[in-house]
Amino acid sequence: GEAAFRTSETCDLASDEPSVAELRRRIIALTGLSPAHAEPMQGQRYAVGQEFKAHTDYFEPDGLDYLRFCERSGQRSWTVMVYLNAVEAGGATRFKVIDKTVQPEPGKLLAWNNRCPDGSPNPATLHHAMKVRAGTKYVITQWFRELPWQG
Repeated sequence: GEAAFRTSETCDLASDEPSVAELRRRIIALTGLSPAHAEPMQGQRYAVGQEFKAHTDYFEPDGLDYLRFCERSGQRSWTVMVYLNAVEAGGATRFKVIDKTVQPEPGKLLAWNNRCPDGSPNPATLHHAMKVRAGTKYVITQWFRELPWQG
């Protein structure tokens, strides 16, 4: 409901692009997650002043959009995020609940489970893509679902 909650730009990456297919292959090999459960890979761009305020990647079970986004493929289970570059200033990812801040560095990969062992949403994954103060931040994100992706 807040106009400036997410000010970054995002796009789906073409799965038939060789570099995208290779990155997806590597993520799947590293994580052991099923390729059938992968959403389309996305790229994010954060220019100076852009951010994505504190959020989780899972969908709130009692939220208005839960059925719309989870009815076919289930909840998001895992997030795998790769930083493509260093940022001149700002642009860190802050995990508020666990008090951990990660600085963007080329090739650094973060992965987290969006669910607790009992399958419920994992509130410890609350994170904030902090404002970029100088430069531009580029990230690639691969999400996985509980069930095979049906778009």
